[in-house]
Amino acid sequence: MDFGVTGKLGGYYLVEQYQKNAAGKSEGVSFAELAATKAAGKTENVSFKEMLESKYPGAYYNVMDTSKIDSSLWGRNDYPWDKYFSNNVDDSVLNWKPSGAEPDMQSPAVRAKMNAMLGKIAVVIPPELEEKMKNNTELAQKVMERVDSFLLANSTPGENEGFLMTFDENGEINHACVVGELKFTVSSSEFVEARRAREAKHAEYERLAEEAALKRRLMEQEADERYYKDSVTKKAVSIAAYEAAGILK
Repeated sequence: MDFGVTGKLGGYYLVEQYQKNAAGKSEGVSFAELAATKAAGKTENVSFKEMLESKYPGAYYNVMDTSKIDSSLWGRNDYPWDKYFSNNVDDSVLNWKPSGAEPDMQSPAVRAKMNAMLGKIAVVIPPELEEKMKNNTELAQKVMERVDSFLLANSTPGENEGFLMTFDENGEINHACVVGELKFTVSSSEFVEARRAREAKHAEYERLAEEAALKRRLMEQEADERYYKDSVTKKAVSIAAYEAAGILK
């Protein structure tokens, strides 16, 4: 199914370059260039998995309860991120615990794990989100846009890299891992904190809007009361003036 990946990066060329990246050849297009291609084709009644696999052929897609991931362990050098780069990942990875001291970043085991992730993309979706997206194509497209945005923001043109993203039930990235031949980045708490900051900011906006609306209502009420009092006063003055002039006798 075509999602509008046309021109030089379209069709067979895009798949071929993706496969070159997966094979460890850096002369192919980067994930940033892949993410930059726009989905102009028909997306109605298309699942998120179909969108992902069509735009990024060979990407790994798994449905797992990402809330079970221990954020405090996600950043350890021995965390098994590479286990997510396969189909039908064993749920036991969600409950992983270290068996000893954290190894050095340059240790053979850690480097081998990182090298195994190069040129690949893995996306993990919780069951609740997958169920929501089945009946909400717009939500599926938004999650796909977040995948694209993450790749654009975290990839380097011409570099052979690997990307792992896990999402929460609301379609927000809650854990991520980016590996390259010369770099290694993991993120967990910052995604959670960023989401909390957005929620707090939204709540603050709502509070301020409610306070502003209440203030306007009070000001309008005070203005009405002043107008009423002024009207009564003016009427009383007018009546007194008329009486003084002998008009109302």
